[in-house]
Amino acid sequence: MKKIKFLIFFFLIILPFKNVKSEIIIMSLCDNKQDEFIKNEYILNLNELIMTRNYIYKEKTYQKYKITDLSVKKSNSYVRNIYEDDGKILTHKHGYPQFYTQILFEKGNHEIFMKTVLNDEEGISKISTCEKVEKFEIES
Repeated sequence: MKKIKFLIFFFLIILPFKNVKSEIIIMSLCDNKQDEFIKNEYILNLNELIMTRNYIYKEKTYQKYKITDLSVKKSNSYVRNIYEDDGKILTHKHGYPQFYTQILFEKGNHEIFMKTVLNDEEGISKISTCEKVEKFEIES
């Protein structure tokens, strides 16, 4: 009976006060070699393991893509799953087993890279540099 009371006490009193930490990195004011943006930001939620990218094309870039693809939107947002590997943050593989791409982030680095793999040959190229990087640790 004492064990049951202790377990009830533990689950109702002790566990709700346990701190849960979450780390969020916001990379904003990101430039791009090919395209121009009014807004281009990446939000990395390392607790939920998701990346959200929010962007708004400048008119010239929007018109360039609109010519060949009518589904292009001037402002858009998309979410990708991410994971950490050896101090690097990567999106899940996009493509096929023999050819795929991933967005690559490094903690503390203002640069964003594209990792491309073709038949086990890996290439990494810089796609963006962000002027502002903010790191938040949230406790709940």
